[in-house]
Amino acid sequence: MAARKKTVRKKALAKKAPPKKSSELIAFQGVLGAYSHLACRARFPDMTPLPCAQFEDAFAAVQSGRAALAMIPVDNSVAGRVADIHHILPKSGLYIIGEHFQRVNHHLLAVKGATLKGLKRVESHVHALGQCRVFMRKNKLTPRVVADTAGAAMDVAERGDKTIAAIASKLAGEIYGLKSLASNIEDADHNTTRFLIMSKTPLKTSAAKGGPYVTSFVFRVRSVPAALYKAMGGFATNGVNMTKLESYMVGGHFSAAQFYADVDGHPEEKGLKLALEDLRFYSREVKILGTYPAHRYRLEHSAD
Repeated sequence: MAARKKTVRKKALAKKAPPKKSSELIAFQGVLGAYSHLACRARFPDMTPLPCAQFEDAFAAVQSGRAALAMIPVDNSVAGRVADIHHILPKSGLYIIGEHFQRVNHHLLAVKGATLKGLKRVESHVHALGQCRVFMRKNKLTPRVVADTAGAAMDVAERGDKTIAAIASKLAGEIYGLKSLASNIEDADHNTTRFLIMSKTPLKTSAAKGGPYVTSFVFRVRSVPAALYKAMGGFATNGVNMTKLESYMVGGHFSAAQFYADVDGHPEEKGLKLALEDLRFYSREVKILGTYPAHRYRLEHSAD
């Protein structure tokens, strides 16, 4: 068992040995084969993904100069927002320079010799298990929650138990030597995760060149009646489309909330410039996290 575990990890690491140049590294949270790893490969095929144990570690890798970029998941079309990210973003000292939308295709992965009928249990991240409920019920598989999808695949490979499978990416199966007993087993055919690409320096953009753009920011309104309503009014009167607005508690105070928002446009454009001026008037703090080109997925799947 110990020898098998050592062999699986050694083979996995050998497939993607990090180079010495930080400019060639892009950090992500998880182990090799995670969907964040898949997003890194899809968006930056010439860069080497750098696995990090925690989200804070991925941010720290960029802060320290160990990696040039970080690929951070923020939302999933089925599971909703990724917990903790909006707390880390404002304090990270990093900037959003792009976004990436990654389609999530779940595979049922098991060791060689295993069969679907012989399986008893399936392991994965809680969201992945929740996204495959129909498949698991149909095949009478008992779910078990673990830390992440690719980690589940690595554990299944290390144990060599033919009665246990993992729900993870096809890439995880390739890395850890598992076979796919079933593909695309997710319940929703729109299962997609949005990632933010983080850098130590902001992206240089101009409203006069390129576009369309997305601008992301956080703010805290003043503690006065109708402050949020008035702060948001500037976006409506200036014709700025807000695609995302979320609140979350800060500092452990139930009466204090910080808001994260995504809007269409560039701060140099008249409408958004005026809207941000109104927002600052009614807010204690406004921090622009980044202005970056809108991903083609956003344009192709925009709601009517």
